[in-house]
Amino acid sequence: MYKVNEIFETIQGEASFTGVPSIFLRLQGCPVGCAWCDTKQTWETNGTYLVTLGETVEKKADSEKWANASIDDIINLFKERGYLAKHVVITGGEPCMYDLVPLCEQLHVAGYTTQIETSGTFEILAPESTWVTVSPKINMRGGYDVLTSAMQRANEIKHPIAMQKHVDELEALFEQTGVRPELIYLQPISQKAKATKLAIETCLKKNWRLSVQVHKYIGIN
Repeated sequence: MYKVNEIFETIQGEASFTGVPSIFLRLQGCPVGCAWCDTKQTWETNGTYLVTLGETVEKKADSEKWANASIDDIINLFKERGYLAKHVVITGGEPCMYDLVPLCEQLHVAGYTTQIETSGTFEILAPESTWVTVSPKINMRGGYDVLTSAMQRANEIKHPIAMQKHVDELEALFEQTGVRPELIYLQPISQKAKATKLAIETCLKKNWRLSVQVHKYIGIN
């Protein structure tokens, strides 16, 4: 069973899969404690907010409501809703608090590709064919370290930045873990002009890539 906060179909707006029609499966629960988190409603699993799976699709705004769902429940809901996208993004919260192997394997059998967006602070339990986006959360309030194993498993790094300190922390993480993935994206936090300028300058300097959260610029989920 998986604790589901939200399910919706949209266009992926970040990193390598920008522009790809996707089904987002947002799982509940996260102890990492990122100060700028834009999904704080997913942090706790309070039984007071337990609802049916259908209610996680019908949300009109962010909320702490969540549902227990089996893999079959999730795939059947995709079909019932008539979703046409074949790329499933498993996010959170922190999705790697869960064993994602059974879920991803069954999604693959059903004809979907899978992607995980994780902080890198939990072991990544997923099939080799699942695309893993590690957005390393360094020195966060929860006190979790970014795992070397997560960095090794990453197909891409997507790192939110607001100031030079965040770039320096990422470089230090590469040195500490001995891992420097080929695909490195910098993502300005909250589309701030200063952060965007820094991200562009750094990407040019280091031959990294820019992720600009396209969905926020065009006004979709």
